[in-house]
Amino acid sequence: MGAYFVTATGTDIGKTFVSACLLRHWRAAGLTPDAFKPLVSGIDPDDPTGSDPAALIDAMGLELTAESLDRVSPWRFAAPLAPNMAARKEGRLVPYSAMLSACRRRIADAAGPLLIEGVGGVMAPVDDGRTVLDWMAELGLPAILVAGTYLGTISHILTAVEVVRARQQHVAALVLSETPGGTVPPADTVAALRPFLGDALPILHLPRLPAGCYTHMAVTELASVLSS
Repeated sequence: MGAYFVTATGTDIGKTFVSACLLRHWRAAGLTPDAFKPLVSGIDPDDPTGSDPAALIDAMGLELTAESLDRVSPWRFAAPLAPNMAARKEGRLVPYSAMLSACRRRIADAAGPLLIEGVGGVMAPVDDGRTVLDWMAELGLPAILVAGTYLGTISHILTAVEVVRARQQHVAALVLSETPGGTVPPADTVAALRPFLGDALPILHLPRLPAGCYTHMAVTELASVLSS
């Protein structure tokens, strides 16, 4: 079991929920998973409760402390904007080289499966000249692509897969994280995608789960895909 980069077709799609589900599944299987979301924006510096880093920390069975927060998400910005824009509001810059070095150290030190989670979507800016895709290409990890089930998601998915593959990056799995109020049946979305994506790319549908529930057969299947 290696390291994977969790990305998405856009923001607020479900990256962190998918990551949290995998982390809990791996822990239940007796593994020691780790998660690293080095860049976070839109986080309250005085109360990170309920944030993405807090969800990842909880999924790893850890307490939310200053130390665990720094370990999972060392570069945090308050404004709910792309990292470069959020950093600029605080008179800061995104330390791209230092972030890459930190990611590489985590990959080298991983004692179990590792998830490195990006920000926003595949083409979201990270600093003023690079996107999440550039970050992914630098690390060269297999990608877990998370998408919604809303009307229009097919175009967003095909665009994301196209640009990722154009950079010679491997998409290990596509996870359809069910969009609240979505009007398109996920099975119809999968059927529409198949002629374009082929049969080799695993596509899994993760429905909305009750609050506090992270267990579903799609998570088990995703973990199996990643271990094969």
